[in-house]
Amino acid sequence: MNYQDSLDWLYSTQTFGIKLGLENISRLLDELGVTADRKGRKIIHVAGTNGKGSVCAFSERILRDAGLRSGLFTSPHLMTYRERVRVSGELIPAEAVAELLTRIRGLVIDWEHHPTFFEISLGLAMRWFCDQDCEAIVLETGMGGRLDATNALLSDVCVITSISLDHEQWLGDTIRQVATEKAGILKRNVPVIIAELHPEAREVIGRRTLTLGIPCIEVHPLPPEWDLGLQGPHQRENAALAVEAVCRIEGDRLTRDGIRQSLAATSWPGRFQCIGDGLILDGAHNPDAAERLRQTWEAAFPGEKARLIFGAVKTKDVAGIFRALLPVIDSVTFVPVKSERRLSVAEMRAAFLESGGAGIPTDESSDLIAAVEASRRRDGKTLVAGSLFLVGEALGHFLGERFEVSLQ
Repeated sequence: MNYQDSLDWLYSTQTFGIKLGLENISRLLDELGVTADRKGRKIIHVAGTNGKGSVCAFSERILRDAGLRSGLFTSPHLMTYRERVRVSGELIPAEAVAELLTRIRGLVIDWEHHPTFFEISLGLAMRWFCDQDCEAIVLETGMGGRLDATNALLSDVCVITSISLDHEQWLGDTIRQVATEKAGILKRNVPVIIAELHPEAREVIGRRTLTLGIPCIEVHPLPPEWDLGLQGPHQRENAALAVEAVCRIEGDRLTRDGIRQSLAATSWPGRFQCIGDGLILDGAHNPDAAERLRQTWEAAFPGEKARLIFGAVKTKDVAGIFRALLPVIDSVTFVPVKSERRLSVAEMRAAFLESGGAGIPTDESSDLIAAVEASRRRDGKTLVAGSLFLVGEALGHFLGERFEVSLQ
């Protein structure tokens, strides 16, 4: 298969849905030779509700700048599937994606229980990391933790970022239930580093670490004079988590000055990303992330409000997202995202009214780029938020890169 053919096959596996469990991925890793070849490679495993991608980005940048050959596995992607798999900052080549997916397709064609999209992606990533002789690998969980495919790999250190409600249909509708799923990545003899957590989440994590007899390390604040490449007060905690994690797996090549420089140089697309001086892109897609976005906006642009361009998918607490953002928006344009799971304009408008936005002007558009261009012709700032699908489409246009619409 060529690159597009291989992606078409991979996306077709989404019909298998989400299967929570580790049997399939363990078998796939074995048959790809990853189980044997990954020995000796350090792994940082990151779970949580929000902040996982930023922690992974900070961690990988520190490791790479220190001279280690690094592997980074994250999801979802914004513009191209290749973003999910990086070695020392470089996206996996399209040719390698095609070759590995062709190989995996041949392996699993007769399996009674077909691997899912995410399991195949993780298998591809780990095979590529081994082929490229990565010394340190940073893995972001896909959704939960306990039964997430990434949990089939034994890590050297775990990180738990903030925990709040999201994916309730899979993880539960209380903080305690969500924390229990996230705590599932914890294993004997593997230390865990935790963010400042909701008290119920902290209790769940604490009990689990006591049961396993493992160190539970609370993050230490960064020196206040250190600058970060990612904006927002919450990024200081994410960066501190990353520093603690990398120091657990590498000592000889890390220096204080080097870590400081790496944190300042870190970038991660779609997280309060400024395009020019008037367009901000942020993939906040749950109330907790929206609250952090509001705080970041108020710190960056005190006294200014945003023209919000918003799109989201079903199952999200859209009213909660709007409720968090209301203090910093003066208008909203609803744009359905390019996903089969998109919310309609009518559904988004109803959620906006539910959130208390009745006095704020609203509009709608079927074309994201047209909506952004119209907004940018006016004074003030434009904020695109609500879904990484929307942010990815905007980035693809304004950075002049191809946006793979096949993303579902």
